[in-house]
Amino acid sequence: MDKNNFSRPIDIKRVKVTDPFWQKVQETVRREVIPYQWEALNDRVEGAEPSFCMHNFRAAARLNERRARPGFAEPQYTFRGFQTLPEDKDNPDPDRFYGFVFQDSDFYKWVEAAAYSLQNHPDPELEANVDGAIDIICAAQHESGYLDTYYILNGMDGAFTNLKDHHELYCMGHLIESAVAYYQATGKDKLLNAAKRYADYIDQCFGPEEGKCKGYPGHEIAEMALFRLYELTHEEKYLNLGNFFLDQRGAEPNYFLLEEKRRAIDEGRHEPENDPSPYAYYQAHKLVREQEEAVGHAVRAGYLYSGMADAARLTWDESMLGACERLWEDIIKKKLYITGGIGGTAVGEAFSYPYDLPNDTAYSESCAAISLAFFARRMLEISPKAEYADVMELAMYNTVLSGMALDGRSFFYVNPLEVNPAACKTDKRLEHVKPVRQKWFGCACCPPNIARITTSAAAYAFTEREDAVFIHLYMGAQLTASNGMKLTLESSVPWEGEAAVTVHTDEPVSCTLAFRLPGWCKKPAVAGPGGMVPDERDGYAYFTGIWRDGDKVELSFPMDVRLSAADPRVREDMGRAAVTRGPICYCLEQADNGENLHLLRVDAGALDKAVVSETEICGHKMRALELEGFRTELPPEGAPLYSDYAPLKESPAKLTLVPYYAWANRGEGEMSVWVRV
Repeated sequence: MDKNNFSRPIDIKRVKVTDPFWQKVQETVRREVIPYQWEALNDRVEGAEPSFCMHNFRAAARLNERRARPGFAEPQYTFRGFQTLPEDKDNPDPDRFYGFVFQDSDFYKWVEAAAYSLQNHPDPELEANVDGAIDIICAAQHESGYLDTYYILNGMDGAFTNLKDHHELYCMGHLIESAVAYYQATGKDKLLNAAKRYADYIDQCFGPEEGKCKGYPGHEIAEMALFRLYELTHEEKYLNLGNFFLDQRGAEPNYFLLEEKRRAIDEGRHEPENDPSPYAYYQAHKLVREQEEAVGHAVRAGYLYSGMADAARLTWDESMLGACERLWEDIIKKKLYITGGIGGTAVGEAFSYPYDLPNDTAYSESCAAISLAFFARRMLEISPKAEYADVMELAMYNTVLSGMALDGRSFFYVNPLEVNPAACKTDKRLEHVKPVRQKWFGCACCPPNIARITTSAAAYAFTEREDAVFIHLYMGAQLTASNGMKLTLESSVPWEGEAAVTVHTDEPVSCTLAFRLPGWCKKPAVAGPGGMVPDERDGYAYFTGIWRDGDKVELSFPMDVRLSAADPRVREDMGRAAVTRGPICYCLEQADNGENLHLLRVDAGALDKAVVSETEICGHKMRALELEGFRTELPPEGAPLYSDYAPLKESPAKLTLVPYYAWANRGEGEMSVWVRV
């Protein structure tokens, strides 16, 4: 591990995104998504599943007021299940907890998205709204510092009794992430102080010391959040607590197994066998440093691996980095969808076995693609290798954006690569797949997660160290490096492959500018000022020297229309190809090609005749592709179900493809990423 390679995301306060593509996305989030999600969190979206998120915080705040009254009796915890719904949905009890056990986290993600938006676009009305909501959250905090409305309302005696499933530490992680982001955006520390109080309480309860709990999060994110809090405050206890959670995970005796045994005894059931393998779902089946295969719930895994990468960088831990590298290799070589999604099965929302990447039953949760982008960026911070940025870009331009409608008012939880609406409505195996985006979800982790990563996209595009600035994604922007040098990046990506960076400085500056050479471009061309010649390594072009005002680096990444094939071990994609151009994966839609997309075949020998044209969907300009192909002719109705084999008749057809992220914005219809060749 070379510490000289370490970099950190540029403070997005020092970045103004001017990119036509990402500026449009961020404006949609600012104008539509953030206000819409606030309404959803307050159960004011007609026809959407209720959230109960702010309901629970208000109920907890009222309960705290009653605690000060004489004769108050604390609620005693009785198991209420993973999700609690009111008997009368139109008249929920104002003092009861409703929704999923992790409902608090939706608010925290909303705050985080709002914080990033405020850093780029000050909005006094939004800031005042967030401040008022933070007042409610802080009023809900228990006097001990504990802050989780499920147990505050249902009985504090149940706290930390079901770490495997009840998400208290997960909610703490999102609280910390939002509190740090809001503090950095506004300088206001009320939510940050609440987060620190909760983290301090956790630190008093958990750790290697005698008498402390030896548990760890069932759903990871607390690890990476604690490391972020450490980097802000420089308080070692947060670094140590994050490392404790990582080192304890999967250690013997397995804490989740002990927890289940205690619960079985309390409930008069048979104790479970001494077998840690079921806890692979939680990545707790073995020590994290010994893990080699990405298994279990894909979002939890991505968050864990992100925390592991943070730990490797912050503590210079070679063994932790080695585990990260092994897990990364397993994902990208055996378990990654061409759209940048992960998680092949709805069973456990999990990674499946190697090369099992079904298209129509794919889970590919929006949050899982986001977790992969988190992991990729942290690996880039350790070692700038183009493969990390290539995957990060793939996830962000495709599956992450697919999770949100172009108008920002409906969302996908699941991102399949093939859809037949009729099958979705009649086949139980596809009940998780929706042919159109939903207004909201009872389990609504994805919508606010999409909002927070898109509003902070600049932190994924640019990182820096004292002597260098790294361009990972070609996102048009004006940015100021920590050495005071200003850069203007102009880019036509993702639709064309031209980009240029211009230096603005009053005095000559000695430093390195490093540019990623995208893996999707076969013949990149990079030209520096005054004959400056780049040093190329690990997929980056490094220009090192003295930079003067007006110096310019010009980059050209020709974008070919490509047919991509999967490894033959991926059974579902044999004899099929995916169409890509630049970082964008394309798909066929019924809106352009009619029904029965499975009858279409692309002419691989006529790829040179592909036409790239500008189109517009829901007010968003993008590039569409037209390819030569064929349509199989169907036999007449009433023909035998089976007959002697004979080649089917085909007729020439024009195939129109649109960006995958834009599918299902023109009504319900079939969709397919993979097409026969």
